Amino acid sequence: MGVGGVAEGAGAFPQFDPDRPSVARMHDWLLDGRNNYDSDRLAGEELLRIAPGARELARSNRAFLVRVVRHIATRYGIRQFLDHGSGLPTRKNVHQVAQAVHRDCKVVYIDNDPMVLSYGRALLDENPNVTILPADLVDTAKIRAGVQDRIDFSRPVAALFVSVLHCLPDSKDPRAVIERTVRQLAEGSVVVACQLVSGSGRIRRQVTDLMTERTGGRWGQVRTEEEVRRFFDIDRLTVQAPGLLDVARWEPDSAPPTRRAAGEWVEFGGLATVE
Repeated sequence: MGVGGVAEGAGAFPQFDPDRPSVARMHDWLLDGRNNYDSDRLAGEELLRIAPGARELARSNRAFLVRVVRHIATRYGIRQFLDHGSGLPTRKNVHQVAQAVHRDCKVVYIDNDPMVLSYGRALLDENPNVTILPADLVDTAKIRAGVQDRIDFSRPVAALFVSVLHCLPDSKDPRAVIERTVRQLAEGSVVVACQLVSGSGRIRRQVTDLMTERTGGRWGQVRTEEEVRRFFDIDRLTVQAPGLLDVARWEPDSAPPTRRAAGEWVEFGGLATVE
């Protein structure tokens, strides 16, 4: 891995297909970004017909990421971040938030979307404390090897799984991914995890089916709150206040929404420390 930019091996990933929607580009469209194609916008419009709150949810989730990274850098003093499934660069990226607190913070973005890797190379080359690693977030061993000269695992690390676990089906066992990651982390580290949940079986089924079909299988599933709670039921993890909840209500900068619409979906999760 070089100093800054994309780790060696990024060229092994195929070129992105503008005719096939991707989760990263659809998310970019929901955030009013410009790094998306007609296929992403059409799929995004289909998603909004099923779940009209999807755009608001994407923005709320991004705001949570900013708050939680600032909280980790300020409250816990952590200076090393692993952002699993980082997505396309946008305003207030993890490294910008963390380095505003501590200029020497090191951030590794981890993703396997070819467009994410391409834009990451262009935008991160000038920052020696930031890199992007081409890897599948389930490949814990590859991630550890790929960041070995960048991250000191004998010191606290913040492992972020923000709005990405719904991209993993049960067959890829997202709880096991978190558990393998926790085994590598020093005491005093933190894990942040959240994903899309809904109490409506119709919403869970329709969104999962749509995203699986449109992305060519590069999707997992919308889950229930109870399923996400089990992701934190792991030895050495202790959930911290305010607990596991709709992330719009996690240490909000302003008053969060007071109620949910019937059948609404939310991003659900929180922060846990490694003991």
